[in-house]
Amino acid sequence: MSEAPAIRVMLVEDDEDVRVSTTQVLTLAGFEVESFPSVERARAHIGFGVPAIVISDVRLPGMSGTEWLPELKQADPELPVILVTGHGHIAMAVQAMREGAYDFIEKPFSSERLVAIVRHAIERRQLTLQVRALRDALENWQGIQSVLIGRSAQMQQVRQTVKTLAETSADVLVYGETGTGKELVARCLHEHSARRRQHFVPLNCGGLPEALAESELFGHEAGAFTGANRARVGKFEYASGGTLFLDEIESMPMAVQIKLLRALQERSIERIGSNKTIPFDCRVVAASKDDLKEMSDRQKFRADLYYRLGVAFIELPPLRERREDIPLLFEHFTLEAARRYERPAPLLSHAQLADLMAYAWPGNVRELRNVADRFVLGLLGERLTLARGGGGSSAEGVPALPRGLPQQVESFERAVIVEELRRQRGDQPATAAALGIARQTLHDKVRKLGVAVDEFK
Repeated sequence: MSEAPAIRVMLVEDDEDVRVSTTQVLTLAGFEVESFPSVERARAHIGFGVPAIVISDVRLPGMSGTEWLPELKQADPELPVILVTGHGHIAMAVQAMREGAYDFIEKPFSSERLVAIVRHAIERRQLTLQVRALRDALENWQGIQSVLIGRSAQMQQVRQTVKTLAETSADVLVYGETGTGKELVARCLHEHSARRRQHFVPLNCGGLPEALAESELFGHEAGAFTGANRARVGKFEYASGGTLFLDEIESMPMAVQIKLLRALQERSIERIGSNKTIPFDCRVVAASKDDLKEMSDRQKFRADLYYRLGVAFIELPPLRERREDIPLLFEHFTLEAARRYERPAPLLSHAQLADLMAYAWPGNVRELRNVADRFVLGLLGERLTLARGGGGSSAEGVPALPRGLPQQVESFERAVIVEELRRQRGDQPATAAALGIARQTLHDKVRKLGVAVDEFK
């Protein structure tokens, strides 16, 4: 998530001694404090989106804290307002909380209690403002950027490649793990090309029997085989003028690969049971989760088909390699789910965000979308990535995250370093370069975080 704004404490207290002592306590705890003797003096400093929380005494000269509360909530419904009340005014404070106050503190209060409540309120305000910024960014994004979402360098490169290739008729090979969005890329190539008014035709090659695969691709004539009661147009014909998307092409039967190669070379097909040549004009976008070059070297995929398809390549990074995109994507999916299920879009806690950032995401963006759906439906607890279908079972290999913010940051930092060390097979200089930090910095962090580098070699 983007860098959290610095949140100020706006303290409204008419008793000068209390105001000074409270300011000192909060300042020593590391908070930035602005104090005022009355609502009238503080009012001009509060508005929608202000990076602040409010602590107000209930009894004040002029407008009281409880009278000010509706005005504050109208200006910014998510602004945390903490009320300070004397003995005998508890019922009034409880009613104020029903009307939107964040919390209340009864005089006399301990410094520890005050600091704890303020810290929680500030964390909440930071999340609120960060989510607003994410939502503003999502609303303002257009075109390919609004579909292939992400601020990471990897996704910026993917969008640029898609934009460049969309203007051409070149066949494209898209690589990526399951759930990274290969069909989304294919649709973007189609929607931003001159072919956008014609058909986008997807076909998943996984598990298609050989006879059915031929019929799906090339069509058949009536009586061509048992059960072929009438002629059928294949995907190549139907996609002519548009885009044919062949997903999981690595699983296409070898015999069908030969016919596919011939069709791509000649840009024409013959229906099963016919000798008539039918020309077609469509762009072919193929997708694979496996390295087709490596498969062809092992004779698991035709090398000539690989070279015919491999005119242009787009490689989609797994989600664990672009963790900085997780908050933006999760917020996007949360808003989508909220609209779909007609539910309010909930806010993440710091612990939940840390959980999302540290998780490995084996199912990639598709898994993240499913977690966002369950989050909106209220099926998850505090640990978002560990709850499965409400059962609360653990995801294998994901350690429990500590709740304190410094510990969460340290846990996330360790997860990022471990993942990069794994990718670089324990090569520390390469890891430091990939993370954009000095070698000595990486060495210090590895030692501090207790990372066993030898495990990755």
